[in-house]
Amino acid sequence: MTKKSYIESIFLIFLGAVTSLSLPPFNYIIINFITLSLLFAFLIKRSEETKNKKIFFFYGWLFGFGYFITNLYWISISLTFDESFKFLIPITLILIPAFLALFYGLVSFLFFIYKTKKVISSFFLFSLIFGLTEYVRGSILTGFPWNLIAYSFSNHLEILNISSVIGTYGFNLFCISLFTSPAVFILRGKRRDKWVCVFFLFITIIFYLYGSQSKRDFIETKINSIDYKVRVIGSNIKLDRFYSNIDPITSIEDLIELSEPDKSEKIIFVWPEGILPGLSQEKLVDYKWLFENHFNENHLLVLGINRKFDEKGAVKYFNSLSVYDHSLNLLNSYDKNNLVPFGEFLPLEHILKNIGLKTLTNNYQSYSKGSERNIIKINKNNFSLKFLPLICYEIIYSGRIFNNSDFDFIINISEDGWFGQSVGPKQHFIHSIYRAIESGKYVLRSANNGISAIINPLGDIEQEISFNETGYIDLSQFKKTQPTVFSKYGNKVFGLIILLYIFLFFSFNRINNE
Repeated sequence: MTKKSYIESIFLIFLGAVTSLSLPPFNYIIINFITLSLLFAFLIKRSEETKNKKIFFFYGWLFGFGYFITNLYWISISLTFDESFKFLIPITLILIPAFLALFYGLVSFLFFIYKTKKVISSFFLFSLIFGLTEYVRGSILTGFPWNLIAYSFSNHLEILNISSVIGTYGFNLFCISLFTSPAVFILRGKRRDKWVCVFFLFITIIFYLYGSQSKRDFIETKINSIDYKVRVIGSNIKLDRFYSNIDPITSIEDLIELSEPDKSEKIIFVWPEGILPGLSQEKLVDYKWLFENHFNENHLLVLGINRKFDEKGAVKYFNSLSVYDHSLNLLNSYDKNNLVPFGEFLPLEHILKNIGLKTLTNNYQSYSKGSERNIIKINKNNFSLKFLPLICYEIIYSGRIFNNSDFDFIINISEDGWFGQSVGPKQHFIHSIYRAIESGKYVLRSANNGISAIINPLGDIEQEISFNETGYIDLSQFKKTQPTVFSKYGNKVFGLIILLYIFLFFSFNRINNE
């Protein structure tokens, strides 16, 4: 490599790394206007100087590597809890960012292949390819739509509320264009090209006005009171329970004490994911006596617990969200659909287990995938509710969580302790805000070693148990909103935006040629 190549490599990795500061929990959003504009300007200038396709792939990969290695470092923390996994830490620190960076390499490669000599049409092409590639990243190989550029707007709810119409991927495409637009002003080939900056700033104002109006409408919406409370628990029970054979009675007693059950009040308790390790649905009933001492017919319990199923002699395990009455009679259950690779299932398990690899959260074998996600309906002891169950990182998927919006709210349970004191739990939580806005529903999130909260359909956090704190929060009334455009049509809206960008690319290319 030449000295110039070294400088370019360092520059691109640095750009990607700095861009991470725009993401939660930092949210220095102004950075994106600089870094994405510089990336676009760099690609434009280098495309005029070289015909090497491979080097262009490498440019995008370098930016992506710098981006992901600085905002996904926390994944390796999950490997520190088991000695047999620690040898993988250096690999995951490098390999996961290197793999995800391939998608950004694809962005710059395709941009080089299809670019034009016109700045404005190249701008729409760059945004189009970038936005579409991010959708692919969130979809293939189980999908990992973590840390889209759109998440830098998590502190700007008025603007973010347009996601109720165009969804997170549509908003992400807009964000890429907005942050790249200053480069068009600098590189403009014709004077009229500068108006693209003004146009996207104008659209941002329109989005803000839309969100502000949505907020005013929501404030005026009638409050619906319910005759029971949904009590969301936030706990900090250590992950040692997974490896130290701790008596589950201790965890159960801690959770009951934290829940503060009152036998005179109707309460639905929501406990986090996998909070009782070593216990399955079948074994939990052995502790019926402990529950009956504190709960009565006024109480229901929602919690994450493993389900064991014997299918023709083959034992299967499921990561499940289960609903019980006070006597631990199972009322309903949901098996997790979107499993975490290596965390909950081992790809090519029959091969990799022979070299000592296993799943992180299940010492038995890989979890099996649930067949479908159905709305859980409860009609028991004068309780009447319908909710959409989401376990852990199922909350990160946009447009793939439900087909039927006939439910009261979303319940998300999670165990965030695998990622320690890093930014991981905070980034995970932010996805709940986006799903609330897209669905137009309240999200009730119960997390162990994470952030628990009640989030309204505008993305406002109405109540919260902060990171590293314990306690509970109650929902006893909420506002029903009309189904959002996105909840009706999902990512079909994103497809329409893609078609619009294709039209703009060809239109501006033709106009400039004329």
